[in-house]
Amino acid sequence: MYRTWHHLLGACSGPAGDLHAADAPREMMSGPESVLFALARAVEQRDAKTAGHCERLAFISVALGVAIGLERKALVALYRGGYLHDVGKVGIPDSILFKPGKLTAREWVTMRSHPKRGEEICRPMKSLKPVLPIIRHHHERWNGTGYPDGLRGEQIPLLARIVQIADIYDSLTSQRPYKPAYKPPEALAVMAEETRRGWRDPRIFRLFAHLHQEVIGKMTGIDRGNHNLESMSASLLNLRKALSSESRQLMGQTNGYGRSAAAD
Repeated sequence: MYRTWHHLLGACSGPAGDLHAADAPREMMSGPESVLFALARAVEQRDAKTAGHCERLAFISVALGVAIGLERKALVALYRGGYLHDVGKVGIPDSILFKPGKLTAREWVTMRSHPKRGEEICRPMKSLKPVLPIIRHHHERWNGTGYPDGLRGEQIPLLARIVQIADIYDSLTSQRPYKPAYKPPEALAVMAEETRRGWRDPRIFRLFAHLHQEVIGKMTGIDRGNHNLESMSASLLNLRKALSSESRQLMGQTNGYGRSAAAD
């Protein structure tokens, strides 16, 4: 899967830039960073039903970033953020993480601590500084009712909003202890309703809906890498051109990379 996303970006010209083999995120990792990524995969593998979630999330996030026209550094942050966004769940007990029913108020307090926990785990790595806002803020809501900091609108870093949309889609279309896997149209309908309720950035969701229609919906086996990368690259570039006006608005936001409220 790593090779597929790398080759996808390498085939895309313009703001996405070329990613040469020596620049690939896993090859750039230090020993401690590799441990963190291994930890993130271990968290995912605690439940067989979530296998491949981080890889799919990273891939979809990067594809959305390419469609928007983000620069190479942001795309690498999206890839790493997709992998590390839930690393804080390492400290969440299985009895809460895999509970099939509704969580109690006290259990929700524990569950909602995972973004802060994840940020604290990754903060010592200076190279992961661009990823910290993704980890901390991927559960914020557009209307300010999310957590952990209750940020609203463009206070939420752009990269966190992108990963959030990818995270929601993959979670909805995957089986979980408390729900079956939704079909893609059902997942998109849920996401559209949540956007109407003010939970999601409407521009990011519209861009994702276009991406799904033109690219993701035509793919099979994202986690197996058996899609046509050349065709996907062309589709992303065409989509980026078609959505250039909306993409420029997002690119013009001053907090595109964002900074965690507790990063300093």
